[in-house]
Order: sequence, then C-alpha cells, then structure tokens
Amino acid sequence: MKLRFAILAVTVLAGTGLLAQGRGAQAPETPRAAAPIDFVGTWVSVVTEEWRWRMVTPPKGDFSSIPYNDEANRVGKLWDPAADTKSGNACRAYGAAGIMRMPTRVKIAWQDDNTLKMDTDAGTQTRLFHFGRPQPPAGDAGWQGYSHAEWQFATRADRSGGPAPGLGTLNVTTTHMRPGYLFKNGAPYSANAILTEHFQRHNAPNGEWFTVVVVLEDPTYLTERYVTSYQFKKEADDSKWRPTPCTAG
Repeated sequence: MKLRFAILAVTVLAGTGLLAQGRGAQAPETPRAAAPIDFVGTWVSVVTEEWRWRMVTPPKGDFSSIPYNDEANRVGKLWDPAADTKSGNACRAYGAAGIMRMPTRVKIAWQDDNTLKMDTDAGTQTRLFHFGRPQPPAGDAGWQGYSHAEWQFATRADRSGGPAPGLGTLNVTTTHMRPGYLFKNGAPYSANAILTEHFQRHNAPNGEWFTVVVVLEDPTYLTERYVTSYQFKKEADDSKWRPTPCTAG
C-alpha cells in the first residue's frame, strides 16, 4: 500500500513539474532574433575575379570556366539577345543562379521575422530567403525561384558557453527556378538546377564584407558541380543605389 502511494505521489509531482515548465516555457526565437550575423544594409559587389565574364558581356559561346556538357554548349550557342528582348525574357541573366555574379548592389532587410529580403539594383530583382519549414511551389517560381534559408551557428563557444557572437553562416538553397543564364552571353542553366549559397560576413581594415560561396548543380547541362565565390562590401548609405531594368545584351 505504501509503495503504491509513493509511486502515485512521484507521478503527480512529475506531472505538476511538467505543467509548470509548460506554463513558464518561452516561445522559441524567430530566425530574425536568433541571427548570429547581421546582413542588413546595402552592399556593393567587388569584382576581383572573372572580370572578363562579369564586367562585360563575354563573346557568344565563351563558356570556358563552366563545366558544360555538349548539350549546354549547343544550346548556349543559340543565344539571341534580340529574341530574348522581343519575347519578354530580357531578365534571363538576372535569375537566382546568375544575379550575384553581376556588378550590382544588393540591399538586404528583414521582410518579417521569418523572411530575409534581398533587392538588387541590377535588373531590379527581389530575392526572398524563407526560414522554417520549406514550402516550395508546385511549378517554377520565376527568375528567383524558391529559396529556403537556415542559420549554421559557429561551433566555437564564447565565455558564457554559447555560440561566439557574430560568427556563423547563412545557408540558402534555391530550387524551382525558371531557366536562365549564368553569364549574359547565353550560358544556360535549366529548370532542374539546384543552387546552394553560403553567406559569411567578416570585417577587414578597409570595411565590412560578406562572401558568398555559390554551388550550382544541374543534371541537364553540367558535368560536375560549378563552384565559385563573390565578395560584397558594405556601403554607408544608399546614395549610390541605382535600380536599372534587365537588359538582354
């Protein structure tokens, strides 16, 4: 009898403790509040690599830096900027897989607690990075596709035992993109392409920077993953922000 009473008492006390924890528990932090790094602001691309493909439109068929298969080379050589303009596809080089390589400025802000927004002045594009459970559309999601984002926190701990402040990575995976161009000379990527980006912020004597490592997988056109990186420097204000429309050539 005493044993049964003791078991019942322990059960009741445990249940009471759980209820108390439930009443006192705090809601989990939003991705905005939990951000280990701050990308909010206006940034300009600093072109130090692949200048000939980024600052000017490369010659037709010049895809030497991309691991293309024969089909990609065939399709790329059909590039016709006048036809793209006429058909309303002047933004093919401004899609998610191509826009970060452009000489552009990007303006980053939180649209809400779960969505980070990136506007570009080149092509006047808007990218939305969705945190939380992925909810991709059934079909294509336009030039910018559907981007799912998550924070990767630094493993090094600070003195309080938590993640070191200001350290971490923003990982973004983009799918459901409309077929577009990696370069403005018609270098193609398909609707099957998967774009993975890793954004990291760092400080230097000459200012604040972020680097984005870009990995493109495309079973339609690539023989292997295409990996590259781009650098952006933070600007003091928006005085040089110049939104411009897409151009096909």
